[in-house]
Amino acid sequence: MPTYKEVLAINEQYAIDNQKEASGVKLLLLYFSKMDSAKLLTKFDEEVEETIYRDFLYGVDRYICKNTPVQHIIGHEYFYGHAFIVNKDVLIPRFETEELVENILLMYDEVFDGAKVDVVDIGTGSGCLAITLDIEEPNMTVKATDISAKALKVAQANNDSLKAHVEFLEGDMLQPVINKKFDILVSNPPYIPNLEYVEPLVKDNEPHEALFGGKDGLDFYRIIIRDAESILNDKYIIAFEHAYNKSKELKKIIRKHIKNAEIIQKKDHQGKDRMTFVVKK
Repeated sequence: MPTYKEVLAINEQYAIDNQKEASGVKLLLLYFSKMDSAKLLTKFDEEVEETIYRDFLYGVDRYICKNTPVQHIIGHEYFYGHAFIVNKDVLIPRFETEELVENILLMYDEVFDGAKVDVVDIGTGSGCLAITLDIEEPNMTVKATDISAKALKVAQANNDSLKAHVEFLEGDMLQPVINKKFDILVSNPPYIPNLEYVEPLVKDNEPHEALFGGKDGLDFYRIIIRDAESILNDKYIIAFEHAYNKSKELKKIIRKHIKNAEIIQKKDHQGKDRMTFVVKK
């Protein structure tokens, strides 16, 4: 049998030759060998066990030939250090969204200074935003909405496995919470324009209702911003993730519907305009 080092090198090149991320191959090898990166390094020159090798090659075939996301093969994706269950019913959490969580927590400290607050996540999907906020900040009581019953089933499973306390509500956008009040509203809604090219690995495997946001990608932002203050207390934070090229248009929509609030826009670690916050103190 080949060694772990040989198996990894050959299949990483195989992925690259087929326009796939080589990092996905390493994740599969770690998953099927039940090792972490540090342990794998110590085993590099050892031969791969036959059963591990067979299962790994099957996973690689699914990833490269059948265009299945690695996260669907292994069943989870790590987000902010927590393992979230993912499948075809939810969007796979992206690392950029971790920066949104980080900035929400920093802004919460600045605006609310450790006070107890009510938070709502609109369009929660896997629940990664809502659940992470619930885990990371005990003073946040979090509710989350989604129109998809299948997505909420995944979110509830994540809530249970991570021992969080988020309350999930089924319905369209703000409708499930229209008679409630919150201090913080967060959302990472679908924001890809309907006709924009999306790579097949994403388009063929992730729910379109979680990807596409209308002709210009801003339909869901318009709905949320239009109605946001009806469910917010006088002092509040609104936090959005959005496409890197939509910050100016989003600011115009906010100014149309919300007066006397501070609009703060932040770049991600790649220098792209990715987050917009609305703060009223």
